[in-house]
Amino acid sequence: MNVTLITGGSDGIGAEMARQLAARHKAGIALVVAGRRQEKLDAVAAECRALGAQALGVAHDVAVESGCRALVERALQQFGRIDTLVNNAGMSAQALFEDVKAEDLHWYEDLMKVNLWGAVWCTHAALPHLKAAKGRIVAVSSLSGLLGVPGRTAYAATKFAMTGFFEALRAELKGAGVSVTIAYPGVVTTKLRHRGYNARGEAAGFSGLKEEGAMSVEECARLIVDGMEGRKRDIVMTAKGKLGRFLKLVAPGVVEDMALKALKEEVRPR
Repeated sequence: MNVTLITGGSDGIGAEMARQLAARHKAGIALVVAGRRQEKLDAVAAECRALGAQALGVAHDVAVESGCRALVERALQQFGRIDTLVNNAGMSAQALFEDVKAEDLHWYEDLMKVNLWGAVWCTHAALPHLKAAKGRIVAVSSLSGLLGVPGRTAYAATKFAMTGFFEALRAELKGAGVSVTIAYPGVVTTKLRHRGYNARGEAAGFSGLKEEGAMSVEECARLIVDGMEGRKRDIVMTAKGKLGRFLKLVAPGVVEDMALKALKEEVRPR
């Protein structure tokens, strides 16, 4: 039986990945969905069990190292192994750097703990077991981890860091039989951006990005699951993302203009 641990599994992409994996593999998979809200995790786990999978919801705070290590231990206690780790937990942010006051700048560090360090801590705790299983690691980054998006300096910093960490780890694990897949979603129809930080480190309550044509959660999750199971290196999900990645090498100024156009008028640099 494959045991898959998904952080950020209480809703959005993580919860949908769990449901899709349960539907695909039924009795052949055990899922550990982790997040901050136990009641939501229990609901996702119940949906997965109804599809035939074994499932467990574990509440933890990804920004606390001891919580990440305890999560991995809980998964091992319940199922005895870990075959796949999906580092999906994350938080968004939307603020022009010049609008962030010195006394509020600490939330950049808070965001790094959630988006980078949570993934580092979970991966470190799970790594011996993933190597024993010749398993899979998934890092859910963002197009902001490939292309700097104005108004998202903090978020891009965390996702660029995540990309760099997992690219380096992939090379280290090349001979160990452990695959590392990095996913780069664009704008997806979740509430992640609404719950992310504003310049004061408070919940923004809105998205600063244009969301026309946003990818559905279901499609995003499917692309990640397909890429994970195919042990792909990278999953760049949109045509604009693939184009931007190429243009960054040959015409970086064009990419910056594209990024500015992706912002709503009211949050563009003045």
